[in-house]
Amino acid sequence: MTNQNILLAIENLSVSFPSPKGNIKAVRHISFSMGQEKIGIVGESGSGKSVTGRAVLRLLPPYADVRADKLEFRGRDLTRRTEKEMRAVRGDQISMVMQDPKYSLNPVRTVGRQIEEAYLTHHKVGKKEAKDRTLTMLEAVKIRQPHRVYKLYPHEVSGGMGQRIMIAMMLIPEPRLLIADEPTSALDVTVQLQVLAILDDLVSQRGMGLMFISHDLELVASFCDRIVIMYHGRIMEICDAKDLKQSTHPYTRGLLNCLPKINGPKGDLPVLQRDAAWSTEDAYVYPQVGAAP
Repeated sequence: MTNQNILLAIENLSVSFPSPKGNIKAVRHISFSMGQEKIGIVGESGSGKSVTGRAVLRLLPPYADVRADKLEFRGRDLTRRTEKEMRAVRGDQISMVMQDPKYSLNPVRTVGRQIEEAYLTHHKVGKKEAKDRTLTMLEAVKIRQPHRVYKLYPHEVSGGMGQRIMIAMMLIPEPRLLIADEPTSALDVTVQLQVLAILDDLVSQRGMGLMFISHDLELVASFCDRIVIMYHGRIMEICDAKDLKQSTHPYTRGLLNCLPKINGPKGDLPVLQRDAAWSTEDAYVYPQVGAAP
């Protein structure tokens, strides 16, 4: 990947939070870069996936200690931007889809007005153009009867439709990078596939980058181009999605072996055996294919 094609470059990113028992290290010295591709970040709960995504957009609370040798988007240092400059970046250049639309949508405003607001914040246009653009965006995320849905409140839509509305809201400013934080975890399997198909189409059509955060290893492998596997705030491995099942890293192998298989052996699934060395400062003993140097 040439420097011209890199959207996001992260080098030696660490995030910690204060606690009565000392600082909690949520992310530890991670490095990777991405371009116009779909990159999945996978790991167990507490592995630092969501914290990494929020650190990019500087959406962590003020008491979080965020440090990085490099945190650049399209060659510009995000750590040196003022909060006013970051408000211009959020939405317009980098958007983030949260996990559950029930907690992300304003319950007292119609969904149409909320999507319009995201567009008007970054484009100096009239209300009629903003409404027309909103209706077009609702159609793009495969919502039928967009004029009717435009007038609905969040509690009047299903979980799957709410997630599509969130995607529409995040994509209407036409960002270059979309961070999707477990956007399908609260949805049933059929709706999951529909949402993934929408994301795939929109990312491909617009030439965007997608950072897809999930705990579902096989889902990410079937959808993304590359996979970043995290454990205890560290990157264990970075591999091409097509090469996932050939991975030799013991943590990745352990995750894959814990997955149930229809034609697999009967009996209890194996339990992942964790190595204490994976959590130490010397955890990077395995090559990270595709990681930033």
